[in-house]
Parts: sequence; structure tokens; C-alpha cells
Amino acid sequence: MSKVLVTGGAGFIGSHATDNLINLGYDVTVLDDLSGGFHENINPNAAFIHGSINNYELIDQIFSQKKFDFVYHLAAYAAEGLSHFIKRFNYENNLIGSVNLINASIKNDVKCFVFTSSIAVYGSSPELPMTEETNPHPEDSYGIAKLAVEQELKTCKEMFGLNYIIFRPHNVFGERQNIGDKYRNVVGIFMNQILQEKPMSVFGDGQQTRAFSYIGDLAPILAESIENPKAYNQIFNIGADQPYSVNQLAGAVAKAMGKDPVVNHLPARNEVQDAYSSHKKLDQVFGIRTKHTLDQGLEMMADWVKEHGARKSSKFKNIEIEKNFPKAWLIE
Repeated sequence: MSKVLVTGGAGFIGSHATDNLINLGYDVTVLDDLSGGFHENINPNAAFIHGSINNYELIDQIFSQKKFDFVYHLAAYAAEGLSHFIKRFNYENNLIGSVNLINASIKNDVKCFVFTSSIAVYGSSPELPMTEETNPHPEDSYGIAKLAVEQELKTCKEMFGLNYIIFRPHNVFGERQNIGDKYRNVVGIFMNQILQEKPMSVFGDGQQTRAFSYIGDLAPILAESIENPKAYNQIFNIGADQPYSVNQLAGAVAKAMGKDPVVNHLPARNEVQDAYSSHKKLDQVFGIRTKHTLDQGLEMMADWVKEHGARKSSKFKNIEIEKNFPKAWLIE
């Protein structure tokens, strides 16, 4: 039985990836500091280590003891807009923490390192949908960190022979998402606001477009990827194909929650206007698969959200730069 480490396995995408890996018969260890995830998300059949990827001594100890065959690195704080204002935190967690894992993987002869990057690496692109060949120009600190890790993995393959698979997901939603985090994951934010009988907060005119991706369409492919030799040392966009405006999303979320849409338009913030990608390369390697429609995914997430209830949102505790910080984020 091959041994797999999943970082961030108590979080949203990480917990779903863990479930799928265990279903495939892997011996999974979850490493998570529970800063953004929840103990209840951890598969009971996975070993759990409470710790941070920033603790390189702990990382080295775990790798030496466990002798992992594969590493899934899904631990990150994925708040693109907020990352401008928490640069140190962003780079310590999303870049340096990743390097700690890469170092340990090289030293312990890991067979493949699976990394969830983001389409944030593309930034604004005149080419839509964006493909893996689109030249990356990240426009926020989060995207910069993700691109740096991608480049590091390519270098480590050339220098040390560490195989990698890079996925660039986008706007993922579904069960187990932390709906209490008001800085990221717009679907969760909308549902949490509806549960609290608040209007849905939309920055700007709401015409910005994204393709919103249901977790159930992504997690099985992530788990299966290490069994597909054609996926090794490749980059894949992964997620939904059909873009929607944020206004359209607000209407669809309200419908799934059984409410009439009530929206509060806030001042626009600095963000990419249109971001969605092509998945032709993914389909060629993993086969074309039927995906959930936006409404189908929202209905399943809404059922889970209603069962679990609202979560209290709070201000990020360590804002490093307050200049140009969106006023709406200052409200508790």
C-alpha cells in the first residue's frame, strides 16, 4: 500500500482529495495546522498530524519516519485579493512552506509531488479561455507565490529528478468549504450571508466573470493523477468550463438557498475582470467526463450549508498593509 501525505487535508479541497485517495486504497497521512480547516473534515481512516508546513524540522521528521511515496500539497491560504495586504503571511505560508515540503520530498525520494496551484498565475489575459500555454502574469501576491512554486518544481525535476503534477483549479465550491471566511470563496460567502439574512456583497457592478467549479468534479482527478504516467511533469487547468458573471452567480445561489436574491453592491476592488480557462489538455490526459452544472453543484452545497448552519466571520488578525484596504472588509 503506497503512502501518501496530504497537506491541508482538514481543509476543503484537501479533505475531498483525501477521501478519494483512501477510496483508491492509499495509506494517507494528513498534515494540517487547523488554521483554515476543521477536524471534522478529516477522514477517520487517515492518520492525522497537527502541525504546520512552516515547521521544517517537523516536516523533516515526518518524512524520515513515514517514508511517503507521494505528496499532495494542498495547504494554502487562497485569498487572492487579501494577499496584497498580507504579503509576509502569504509568502511564508504559500511559498516558504511549499519549499519545506519540496526539500523533504527530494531528500526522501518521493515518487511524485502533486501541487494545487491556481489560475491566479495568469492574471489578466487577453486570451480567453486561458490555456496552459498562456503566458502567466500574476497580479496579486497569491498568484506570484503559486507561480514561484511551479517554477521551483520544474527546476527540481531537472536538478533532482523529482516528478511533479501541477493543477490550476479555479473558483472551487462545495461541501466542507469554510463559509465563515469573508475574504475568499464567493459562493460560501453568499450562502453564509443568506443564512444570516444579510444581502449578498458584490464588489463593483458584478459583471466580472468566473467559471465556478464543483469540488466533486475535481477531487477524483486529483487522486487518480499519480496513477497516470501521462500526467507526470505536466500542468493542467482544472474546473468548470462555463463562465458566469458574479451577478448571475448571486441569483443562482439565492435560488439554491430557496431565497429571493438581495444584493449589496460595494465599491469595486482591484481584481481581474474575466478569468476562466480551457480544459482540453486535462480531457486529453484524463478523458472527457460529465461535470455538474452550476445549479446542481450549488444545490448540493446548499443542502450541506443549511444542515451545518452559518459561521461567524471575523477580520483577518494580522493585516500588514492598511493602505487601500477595502472598507467593506473592515466591518466585523
